[in-house]
Amino acid sequence: MKTLDQIRAGLPVYPIEVDFPDISRWQKSNTGVDYIHTFDSGIAGPHVMVMALTHGNEVSGAIAVDALLQMRPKPLQGRITLGFANVDAYLKFDINNPDATRYIDEDMNRVWSAARLYDKGGRDDSVELRRARALRPIIDSVDYLLDIHSMHEESPPLMMSGPLEKGLRFAAQIGVPTNVIADAGHPNGKRMRDYGGFGDINSPKNALLVETGQHFSARSRDVALDTASRFLAATGVMDIMQLSHFLKLAYPVTQRFLQVTQPVVAKTMDFAFSRDFRGLELIKTAGTTIATDNGTDIVTPYDDCVIVQPSLRHLGPNVTVMRLAKKIPDGHADNEGHA
Repeated sequence: MKTLDQIRAGLPVYPIEVDFPDISRWQKSNTGVDYIHTFDSGIAGPHVMVMALTHGNEVSGAIAVDALLQMRPKPLQGRITLGFANVDAYLKFDINNPDATRYIDEDMNRVWSAARLYDKGGRDDSVELRRARALRPIIDSVDYLLDIHSMHEESPPLMMSGPLEKGLRFAAQIGVPTNVIADAGHPNGKRMRDYGGFGDINSPKNALLVETGQHFSARSRDVALDTASRFLAATGVMDIMQLSHFLKLAYPVTQRFLQVTQPVVAKTMDFAFSRDFRGLELIKTAGTTIATDNGTDIVTPYDDCVIVQPSLRHLGPNVTVMRLAKKIPDGHADNEGHA
């Protein structure tokens, strides 16, 4: 049975096309939480947040937030909060082992449930959980959140809207990127974008998670800057012309809406794809083998099945290695609450 290091050694090595910003200058903040900064208009309006570095090696979001902080945004109404989440992992990034600093102890994007966030007398503890607990009071006050991520493999950018109709509508309002994925998250823990009111059908709060492309590509940087700018404009806290120098991509685009129907979860370290999937491949025929797991075939469950975010870089038992999706014909979820 292969080890994770052996598996990673056989995967593509992507060039690092961007500079990693020095975020140490943003440690001291005006919120009482390191690396989290708020800009208040003094006028009633929504609290809007752009978050970077939920995973420590996903640098495109750090570039975008660093650039927005440098401009010291002046919101038209409400307030804007800009921040870096898993700073500890980011500061330990190693160019010779770029996949290793996704997190320190555990995936920070799987801890956003009330059961984990509220202190249990120290019995449940990790670097990421401590940071999430520090961030929680600020996140609780946010009306609209954009959580900027990137992907292990070179793939077109994706907007992850969550399973609710309100998330799909919000993604359409932002208008980028082309592919919008309605999904319920991961079985092994709740994401920030699904936390609290963001994932509540009856709450006006809303959140999106953008996957900008491969972690270290210049295109991912451009997608992060462009998407963050359009998000701030769509929420009404800034005018798009204030952000024109961050607009990097052609607009508008014709969006395609896909609904995740199921995750593909590895059972063993002997999991392998049937071919070199990178994401958004369309498999025309149901029953087509797309992977094997310890000799067992994994097949597409329906015609016109779309592969979403395939990667073996963090392979392990009970780890989601890809998801399967189908096109939403009218751009709406099947119902409110189920992807």
